[in-house]
Amino acid sequence: MKNELDNLVDQISKVKFASNNLVLLEPSDREKCLKIISEELKNKSSEIMDVNSKEIMDANKNGLPKHVINRMKLSENSILQMAKSVDSVIKLSDPVNEVIETNNRDNGLIIKKIRVPLGVLAVIFESRPNVVVEIASLAIKSGNSLVLRGGKDSYNTNKFLFNIIQKALLDSNFPKHSMYFVESTDRKLVNRIMELDKYIDLLIPRGSASLVNLVNEKARMPAITGGIGVCHTYVDKSYELPKALDIIANAKIQNPSVCNALDTILIHKDILQEFVDPMFDLLADKNVEIRADQKSFDSYSKSQQNLVKLAKNSDFGEEFLDLILSVKTVKNIDDAIVHISKYGSGHSEAIITKNEDDAKYFLQKVDAGAVFHNTSTRFNDGFEFGLGAEVAVSTDKMHARGPMGIIEIMTYKWQVFGNGQLRS
Repeated sequence: MKNELDNLVDQISKVKFASNNLVLLEPSDREKCLKIISEELKNKSSEIMDVNSKEIMDANKNGLPKHVINRMKLSENSILQMAKSVDSVIKLSDPVNEVIETNNRDNGLIIKKIRVPLGVLAVIFESRPNVVVEIASLAIKSGNSLVLRGGKDSYNTNKFLFNIIQKALLDSNFPKHSMYFVESTDRKLVNRIMELDKYIDLLIPRGSASLVNLVNEKARMPAITGGIGVCHTYVDKSYELPKALDIIANAKIQNPSVCNALDTILIHKDILQEFVDPMFDLLADKNVEIRADQKSFDSYSKSQQNLVKLAKNSDFGEEFLDLILSVKTVKNIDDAIVHISKYGSGHSEAIITKNEDDAKYFLQKVDAGAVFHNTSTRFNDGFEFGLGAEVAVSTDKMHARGPMGIIEIMTYKWQVFGNGQLRS
C-alpha cells in the first residue's frame, strides 16, 4: 500500500508540473484535442457500450441500487450527447489569457487583469462515466490539468473513456502528464488525495451525500461541496393545470436519479380539490410513489391507490433519486418559502404561477443556486445553461454557484507593464 500511495503522490506531482506549461499552448492545440475526442467518441460508440454493458450486468448481479445503475448506464444516445457536449465546448470562446480589464495609470503603468487556469483540478466521482468526458473537455479548454478518481463499479468504462482523452492529448502536443487517471479503487487513496493541497488547486466530488460530506470535512484544499439536490416545485393558487402537470411530470420522471430531479411538490391549499386528483393520477400512472401529507392525502378521491401513501416527517428534506416524491400543502407563497428554507439544499427550486409578481417575489427570496418560473428543475445543467458542459452543480455561495462551466474553473492574475517607473 505504501508504494501505491507513493506512486499516487509522484504522479500528481507530475500533473502539477505539467500544469505550468498548459497556458503556453495555442487555442488551436486545445481545439484540435477536443475535436479528436468528439470524433473518437462517435467512432468507438459500440466499443464503449460493450464495456459499459458488462459493468451494468455485474452491477445488477451485485444488487446495486437502481439509481446507481441508472447513473452508470450509457447508451448510443448518451454517448452521442457526450460528443455534442464536447462540440459545444469547442465553440466557446477561448478563455486562456483573456484580458478581463485594462487600467492605464497616470504614471504610465499599464495594468491588465488576465484570465488564467486554476492549475490542477481533482475530481472524485461515483458511478458517472460521463463525468470523465465532461470535466476533461472543460479542463482542456480552460488550460487546467486534471486528476480523475472514479468508483470501482464503472472502472472499465471510465478507463476506456480516459484512454480516448489521453491519446487525444498526446496527439495534440499537450504535456505528457497533464492528466492522470487514478487506477486503484482503494478508498485509502481518496484520503490521500484530500491531503495533497501542495499539488491540487481545487477538489470536486461528484457522487453521494457521504462522499460530498467526506470532502467537506477532510479536504485541505478548496473544494466544491455542493451537488446534493433536494428540489421543490411550488404550485401557486394562480396556475394553468396542463402546464403544471407537464412541468411536474418532466421534473420527476425524465431522469429521477439525478440531483436536479423533483423531490417535493408544495401545493397552495386553495387548489387542493382541483389539483390533487389529476396530479396524483398522472404520477401514479407513471409508477411514481407519492408520499402525501394528511391534507393532500385526504383530498385524493382514489386514496385506495397503492402508490399513494401517507408521508412521514422524514419524507421532507429527502433526496429520493428514484420514482418517489413527497407532497406538502402550504397556506401561501411565504409558507412555501419557509418550507424550502427548512428542507431545501440550495440546489434547484421552482414556482408554477400565472402571477408575475408572485413569481418575481419567489425568485428573489428563495435562496438556491438556481430558481425557476414555470419550467422544470431538470434544466439546472451546464449544457442546458449554454456552458457547453459542467464540472459540477455547486450549492456553495463562495467561488461558484449553480452549474460550473469554464469561467468557474479559472482565476486571474495582474500583469503590470512599465517603462522604468518608480514608486515615490
